[in-house]
Amino acid sequence: MREKKAVFLDRDGVLNNVILKKGKPHPPATLAELSLCEDVLPALQILKSLEYLLIVVTNQPDVARKLTPLDTVQEINATLMKLLPLDDICVCYHDDSDGCACRKPAAGLLLQAALEYNVDLEKSYMIGDRWKDIEAGQRAACKTVWLNKAYQEKGPKLPPDYTTNSLMQAVTWIKNNN
Repeated sequence: MREKKAVFLDRDGVLNNVILKKGKPHPPATLAELSLCEDVLPALQILKSLEYLLIVVTNQPDVARKLTPLDTVQEINATLMKLLPLDDICVCYHDDSDGCACRKPAAGLLLQAALEYNVDLEKSYMIGDRWKDIEAGQRAACKTVWLNKAYQEKGPKLPPDYTTNSLMQAVTWIKNNN
């Protein structure tokens, strides 16, 4: 069976808008706060036309921190699955202190999805808006695209393969490097 190629996407800040608090990004706390980022649907449709699997890999530690109910995160994810041409959403609900292998910057979510979907990681991409996304993609041997949203936090340690602030520009770069 031929290995597939995938684009792994962070959720908050890539697919949907974040809630900025003091310059730091936070996920929507309710379904009512969910709003899609500009151009997300046409960008993902282009990736689908290039035969990429679209797999979301997202940290949702607010569940472990008891700030957001699990049902709310699942409702937001179900809504994104309905609105967008996604193949799967893989979630880590742990906090940093849990020391799990699935919480980005660890590559566990990407490696797990690669096994499940028979993905060739070296022919795949990770698109994220935070340093943890880029590091996870690099650890999984994917090409990485950083959507630099100018948050008040550190950037990636090692340079990503491509940097932009637009998902559509990221998709154009992937298309040109396909």
